[in-house]
Amino acid sequence: MATRAEGARRLAWTEVRVDVPRGWHEVVAEALIFGPCTSVTLGTTSLAARQPGPDEEAVRSFVLEDNDTPQLRAEVKERLRALEDRVSDPELAGLEVHFKRLPPEDYATSWRKDWKPFRVGRLALLPPWYESDPPRSSDVRLTIEPVGSFGSGRHATTRTCLRALSRRIQGNERLLDAGAGSGILSVGAALLGARETYGFDLDPASKPTADLLARDNGVADRCAFREGDFRRLEDVDGPFDVVCANIYADVLMTHAHDLAQRLAADGWFCFSGCRFDHVDATRRSILEAGLQIDEEHLLGRWMTFVGRSA
Repeated sequence: MATRAEGARRLAWTEVRVDVPRGWHEVVAEALIFGPCTSVTLGTTSLAARQPGPDEEAVRSFVLEDNDTPQLRAEVKERLRALEDRVSDPELAGLEVHFKRLPPEDYATSWRKDWKPFRVGRLALLPPWYESDPPRSSDVRLTIEPVGSFGSGRHATTRTCLRALSRRIQGNERLLDAGAGSGILSVGAALLGARETYGFDLDPASKPTADLLARDNGVADRCAFREGDFRRLEDVDGPFDVVCANIYADVLMTHAHDLAQRLAADGWFCFSGCRFDHVDATRRSILEAGLQIDEEHLLGRWMTFVGRSA
């Protein structure tokens, strides 16, 4: 069976990029997620790339060269025009999309060169080619080989959630992971001692990637992943000792009550993905859902809330 790295070798990709005014990147990102554009990258670009303006941020998606068709390009442009009409804000007027063919790359080699091990709390995130024991005897190894659109665990929201799990997981917990993505929070929790995790995500690439991450770390028997939205909550019995959600602030605000309903009376939650300019509204939604916030952690532009049932 081919590994993720072997499957990603020498594939040619097209970058789909829109530079948007600050504060609008999440809205534009949602417009770009369709068809082969299953996920997006937000924020900084490489130093070698054209840089966004001083008040802009780059929103990028990547599609395989075979999927870079005239029909796809026309659909992207139409979605941006429709977004401008729907929002009716002058800041979104005239957004331009740029398509750039990227050279084929040996992603396995590039990750080995550029991605370095790092530690979050008790977890040591190490690539599979790191064959030695973790640097500290007390470290819990999380083997991760990031490929494609999924992150390496370095994003501020992921690191803050992993740190909360590292501090608070005692063992034998049931954990809900809303917006599981690569499955890193579920897998990290299982490695730290959680007995059962359940994650779901809209992205169709999430489940196979998360399943593989769980198998790579020997916790597949404790990690269940499903493709779907918040209706997936109907498929599993609660309550959960821990509820995690690393998702966009607007989704978190919409579903704060749904998440609170799944939390055990003596359980705790960790919610992240909230930009600093959405903190007040997100905090209010969490409190109105009947939850109590015990900790707030701002890392870069991102706020993470940790708390329990009120």
